[in-house]
Amino acid sequence: MRVSRHNGRSGAHGAYNPKHNDREFELEKAEELKKELTRNNLYWNCIDREIVRHEELKENANSFTDVEKAFYNLVYGGYVEGQNQRNTEARHPERNRTTDDLRMNPKTCPEETIYQIGNIDEHVSYEVLAEVAVEFLIKMQERYGEHFHILDWALHLDESTPHIHERHVFDVVNGYGERQPKQEQALKELGFELPDPDKKPGKYNNRKMSFDAECRKLFMETCKEHGLQIDEKPIYGGQKYKEKKEYVIDKLNADLEELTSKYEAALSENNILAISNEECRADNERLRGENEALTSQIEELLDRKENLELEIEDVEGLVDKVSDIAYEKACDKLVDEIANGVRIEGSREIGRLKTQIMETGGLVPKPIRKVVADQLTRFQDKLSEIKDRVVTAVKARLSAASVKKQYVREIAYEAKPSINELLEKARNKAERDNRQRELQRSSRSKKHDIGR
Repeated sequence: MRVSRHNGRSGAHGAYNPKHNDREFELEKAEELKKELTRNNLYWNCIDREIVRHEELKENANSFTDVEKAFYNLVYGGYVEGQNQRNTEARHPERNRTTDDLRMNPKTCPEETIYQIGNIDEHVSYEVLAEVAVEFLIKMQERYGEHFHILDWALHLDESTPHIHERHVFDVVNGYGERQPKQEQALKELGFELPDPDKKPGKYNNRKMSFDAECRKLFMETCKEHGLQIDEKPIYGGQKYKEKKEYVIDKLNADLEELTSKYEAALSENNILAISNEECRADNERLRGENEALTSQIEELLDRKENLELEIEDVEGLVDKVSDIAYEKACDKLVDEIANGVRIEGSREIGRLKTQIMETGGLVPKPIRKVVADQLTRFQDKLSEIKDRVVTAVKARLSAASVKKQYVREIAYEAKPSINELLEKARNKAERDNRQRELQRSSRSKKHDIGR
């Protein structure tokens, strides 16, 4: 059985909202939920510090939103006040923020992690998942609680597979003695190193990656301590950076399968009733109506799935095309520049060596100094010819179909998350610009009407 652990802070609509986790919304409007199972969902927060079933929630119970607001006010209020005062003294009051600004900012908002043991076809019971998760989270708090704070978690039973949404925040004490949310510095103080210490920190080389690897290892160890058989082999390739649309398609496929089963069962029942006596006419009509509704839902899901698949194909095609162009440009420009740089440095070294030979008495006997210097000069002249041969050979090697295919695939693999992020930002900006233009046109139209 495979364990899953996924992190995130924000999406297309900003920081993730905890209302989804404690079902702080109108459940009637959530068609994808199995509402008859919602009552068994489990919730925990850092203020009440007790596990409560959804059906046992009191009217005045603290929502996850209330809990997170209270935590940010209590723990980071001093930092916000101090920073605002420093901003004002530096004549930059426009930089002032509230604790709620921190809570909603994608860089300082709580991070959300989803835990799951198994999949839609095979998974542990919710009791086992809850037991393993609680024990794991206690270990996490004991090990990293100085800079890592669990705010709340929810175990959902009303979706396709039992899973847990857990939200937490990292922080440090700054130079002013104030506690502020700051993930990378917090992980540094907890002793986590970069995955590759020889490279610069970045999106694919940061301490959070080391922390996540340690958390996954600890979660798997906790599962095994409870007698669970866990598949420890990681999934490589596209699964590592699987996009949200792809997960949606997986969910749609599951929904389609369920609806198709219902449709076939209803159709079978309808056929049986059709050959029965006249008393079954009402049931036949009811089942026909259900069949039509299910057919409509299936068609709608198929349309959504097809649209999402087309979007993914478009992005995949764009990533491949950009990667191919980037590879070609790198071969044309970088190989030339690197080889030319080597030639220049080699020529300089030879020049310095010639100077030493001619000016230093003990390095080379005087009778052959000029001969050695002349040989070095000829070799210096040969460097340009050697450089051209090296460039031609390297380009030929990099242009080989198998080599090019391998490197283009690696470039696309690394570039895909960044390109998707840029496309999402561009789409969001276009939507904002369009809305702004609509507002401006509407405003001008109203002014024109008033002036008549």
